[in-house]
Amino acid sequence: MSQAPFAPVAPADAHEIGGGIFGLMGQMDHENLFFCHDKATGLKAIIGIHNTVLGPALGGTRFWNYTDEAAALRDVIRLSRGMTYKAAISGINLGGGKAVIIGDPRQLKSEALWRRYGRFVESLKGKYITAEDVGTSTADMEFVAMETRHVAGKPSWMGGGGDPSPVTAHGVYLGLKAGLKEVFGTDDAKGRRVAVEGAGNVGTYLVKRLRQEGAEVWVSDLHQDRVEHACLSYGARPTTTDALFDLDIDVYSPCALGATLNDRTIDRLHCSIVAGAANNQLEDESRHGEMLREKGIVYCPDFLINAGGLINCYAEYLGNYHQQHALEMTEVIYSRTLEILKTANNQGITTHEAALRAAASRLEAVAILKSRL
Repeated sequence: MSQAPFAPVAPADAHEIGGGIFGLMGQMDHENLFFCHDKATGLKAIIGIHNTVLGPALGGTRFWNYTDEAAALRDVIRLSRGMTYKAAISGINLGGGKAVIIGDPRQLKSEALWRRYGRFVESLKGKYITAEDVGTSTADMEFVAMETRHVAGKPSWMGGGGDPSPVTAHGVYLGLKAGLKEVFGTDDAKGRRVAVEGAGNVGTYLVKRLRQEGAEVWVSDLHQDRVEHACLSYGARPTTTDALFDLDIDVYSPCALGATLNDRTIDRLHCSIVAGAANNQLEDESRHGEMLREKGIVYCPDFLINAGGLINCYAEYLGNYHQQHALEMTEVIYSRTLEILKTANNQGITTHEAALRAAASRLEAVAILKSRL
């Protein structure tokens, strides 16, 4: 069965998009890009819809102070594509989408901005369902929900799933433990040395779980107060984002922004496993995935093990939400991670490639099924 429509590709650098926006969309097999600018509120947003074969596109809204608009465009393109594969490999019936808002969330956030953004989402008539992401919160989704019903991550009093971070972190924790099982023959984290990059909601929850199990944990973050909280509350050790690449550890867990696995960092890594919550951890999927494989580092694919947040939103989307049910749905990440690691070993390919092929196989099968209806 051909998988050409969903074949993985290496993303272009948005600063060198020779073919323009449509060239980039064609390269990444995107269905739609939507832009919104509202001078009154300062809203500058892009919604990317990568693929809707499995269902409406669901993905969070990232609010970030990008260096330029090209960087924001590259981010929404890569993130929305990642959501397609995340949903596919998780076995849920959602498509892949993502949104970015350009600017400093600490300065620009307001009720008016969020409600204007909610109208933007509503204008797509259910083709895209938004949720929280980096720089956004459950409280922000309350304002968005005033203007559209196509939103997940709403607070519990609105019938929503609230902050998905605990479910996301649970999935990452399971994926990390699968990595331990693959490398050491046991998934017991006691005594293991783990460096967590990023002490946001997901990273801090992961630090807590690992410390409860007896792991030694180092933590870094751009915001020092978050590092101090993780150290004081859970007994983690502070480090810096640069210094952690030189630590002698078992697991590197990137839980901040993406592209931290690159030409500059992989050679410096002293670990056996990479397993974290960040999206698009490989700066170049093919080259850097292969570099990790050649170095003998087991990479637990990001879009596989960080799917808990999407699963949580899907549980909310289905209605009658219960967090325990979402957590139970997330348990599959452990066994699927082991399956992907085994497939990669047997076929002599990177774990990222193995995960992409598994996701693409489901997308292709459903696309053919729908074409026959």
